[in-house]
Amino acid sequence: MSLACMASFAFAGIEALAVEVQVRLAPGLPAFLVVGLPDKAVVESRERVRAALTGLGLSLPAKRILVNLAPADLAKEGSHYDLPIALALLAAMEVIPREVLAEYAALGELSLDAGLQPVAGVLPAALAASQRGLGLICPAPQGGEAAWAGRGEVLAPPDLPALLNHLRGTQVLRPPEPPALLGEPWRGPCLSEVKGQETAKRALEIAAAGGHNLLMVGPPGAGKSMLAARLPGLLPDLTPAEALELSLIHSVAGLLREGGLLTRPPFREPHHSASQAALIGGGSRGRPGEISLAHHGVLFLDELPEFPRPALEALRQPMETGRAVIARANAHVTYPARFQCVAAMNPCRCGFLGDPARECSRAPRCGDEYLDRLSGPLLDRMDLTIEVQPVPPAELSRAPAGETTAAVAARVWAARERQRARYGAEGPRHNAAAEGAVLEATLALEPAARALLEQAAERLGLSARGHARTLRVARTIADLAGSATVGRAHVAEALAYRGRRGVRRAA
Repeated sequence: MSLACMASFAFAGIEALAVEVQVRLAPGLPAFLVVGLPDKAVVESRERVRAALTGLGLSLPAKRILVNLAPADLAKEGSHYDLPIALALLAAMEVIPREVLAEYAALGELSLDAGLQPVAGVLPAALAASQRGLGLICPAPQGGEAAWAGRGEVLAPPDLPALLNHLRGTQVLRPPEPPALLGEPWRGPCLSEVKGQETAKRALEIAAAGGHNLLMVGPPGAGKSMLAARLPGLLPDLTPAEALELSLIHSVAGLLREGGLLTRPPFREPHHSASQAALIGGGSRGRPGEISLAHHGVLFLDELPEFPRPALEALRQPMETGRAVIARANAHVTYPARFQCVAAMNPCRCGFLGDPARECSRAPRCGDEYLDRLSGPLLDRMDLTIEVQPVPPAELSRAPAGETTAAVAARVWAARERQRARYGAEGPRHNAAAEGAVLEATLALEPAARALLEQAAERLGLSARGHARTLRVARTIADLAGSATVGRAHVAEALAYRGRRGVRRAA
């Protein structure tokens, strides 16, 4: 009997779990069996491996081929086991030396002509392989991704023949180059294109500077989506640690292309028909949802009340904790989800509540019924709530161009630098993430500002959460002004963004 082993990985969230692919050739009736809790994609690897070896001019031995994916009680999912199964089988057939495989872990999908196709999870696999002192074998398009994360040798062959020639010493594969982490200038829409809307642009700047949640309420065509599309341009580049964490999530989701890592904050805008699993994550394989794909970036929910109620309510816990926990009968999967929620909605179903010429006959009751689709706890998590009113046509044609995205982004960057210096490298990355003792210790609230907040909290009926979120917004406004302390004017402006007329329960 002949036994060969190859290291690979399974994934639980963004964590790569070690899997040993064991292949044994034994006498008996010819068969090709895969055991170890494989899913359908893993079971189908038998046919892909068989076809790839046939393309190399090799035929499977007339023996009983048993493939065991250890540990046997861990579910194995995905097509990335094709390559380690093929390599372990070739080693068992003595086509390649067994001792060479002990130095590597592998993952990749085989095509029928023995080519290697990209797979999900190369980035966390490269990190896990480095921790175990192993090199990594992966498809050529993902070599840069693995080279950036791994400290060991990385082999990124275009196909199985090139890899076999390298392992047998008849060909040398060139090591892949890791991608550079260089921030690119913003190439999206510019804020100067937005005419008027000074209050909305101010709220957008505050939201970007402190990472705050923002809700915009206004009739159709007022510019809510246009404003939201310009928010990513105001955000600073990701730090290397943030880029790695975000890229890990996108790698597990199979969204990293050509080995490039993400250096800009993501902007995700799911349609309002998205399910709870699509937003939070889940499904049969526990994949990351939109809130995790928006980690360190923006999740834009247009037409907020049109989203399914269970999906919106499921956002409440991740908005507080910064994590998405997907519970399954056999496992719990956790993904990072520290996102900035930006939402837009009409004041009512018809969209023209408050306009005597266009509102429907059911006003104002239609507005209350439309608002009832959103729960108070969800609205309470919105740090800033603003009304966005249409700009008159005369003003649209005559209004001068406003500040550019670059000019506002410079102020946002300066405010973020003040926050980074205040909280330190191990602290929150912005004011919206500051909690409890950290917020109290760094707030520097002036006595007059504290008195104003106490009076307003009683009159507006602010919850404890609303009180804390008002303080964070005030701290951000002070950072934008370059003030070391939070003054009365900063608190007054923060209070103005809570409990707007269009969303009466947001206070």
